[in-house]
Amino acid sequence: MADRKDPKYDDADVEDVLNADVPEGSSEPVPGPAPEAGPRAAAETASLAEQVARLQAEKDELWRTLIRRQADFENARKRIERERLEGSQRAVARLIEELLPVLDAFERALAAHDNPAYEDYRKGFELIYRQLWDALARQGVERIDADGKPFDPHIHQAIERVETAEHADGTVLQVLQPGYRLGDRLLRPAIVRVAVHPPRKTGGKAPEAGSHVN
Repeated sequence: MADRKDPKYDDADVEDVLNADVPEGSSEPVPGPAPEAGPRAAAETASLAEQVARLQAEKDELWRTLIRRQADFENARKRIERERLEGSQRAVARLIEELLPVLDAFERALAAHDNPAYEDYRKGFELIYRQLWDALARQGVERIDADGKPFDPHIHQAIERVETAEHADGTVLQVLQPGYRLGDRLLRPAIVRVAVHPPRKTGGKAPEAGSHVN
């Protein structure tokens, strides 16, 4: 089948069109190599990199500030909680310290009346005493166990030293007034008598009056 040609153009006309030069002032751009990046583009890239670095540094500083603020807040919260607890313990301790003489009075009353005629009163005193002591014990009050123990100046107060060789030196011989503590807080030291060994006698005979020692 024969090729169909546009009647408006023959072969010579098509070849002339293809070989024709683009006239000056034409809007069609002439393809060419891509222009290289100039100094202005390099400066903009460097400026952007500097801004990114600055923003990253600001972000890191803000993050560190946030961490410090959180730590400060946590420390402040713990300090407030600790002060609140300590304040509550001080209030309880003051109340208990005021009740200790009442406890002492009950103990003296119970120890003073051994007469059978006071038996009924004694039972009533013992009941009240037990109720008071149970209330204090529920708050954490503990009696200091001092009788027969080595003297400890942190929880004992010695008002008398008794010379004896029957007990170890520094042993608590008698508790005159019991001591109490509330947890780690000392409410009142135990008033005690403490054993002390008598001084050792030196050997030899003491020189007589008027004699001379060469």
